[in-house]
Amino acid sequence: MSDKVPSISEAEWEVMKVLWKKAPQTANEVISSLQEQTDWKPKTVRTLLDRLAQKKVIDVNKDQKVYTFFPLYSQKDCQHAETQSFIKRIYDGTLKSMLVQFIQEDSLSEEDIKELRSILDKKSKKANK
Repeated sequence: MSDKVPSISEAEWEVMKVLWKKAPQTANEVISSLQEQTDWKPKTVRTLLDRLAQKKVIDVNKDQKVYTFFPLYSQKDCQHAETQSFIKRIYDGTLKSMLVQFIQEDSLSEEDIKELRSILDKKSKKANK
């Protein structure tokens, strides 16, 4: 989706993960999935579904007797928007600063380094075309 992805809370992310795995789902199906991994009450999950619908991150199919919920944005779109927001807030919008900090402070395996080099080489080739 080309529209700007609305910001979602950590709790809303958990609901979205359930819907990204399988959609559409009823509220009860989402509640059941989340109760396996959280101690949230059904009312909490319904509130989160309502919030996501109000933000237009998910939509509701009301054509059947039981409403079903489905995402309007892909997981990749939401991850990208969240990453951009994080980089703007923490690194003043500079991706390079973030990458340098992570690379210098995290221990990387030889395999990680090779993969990063490969990604950067591909990026470099595209930029030089």
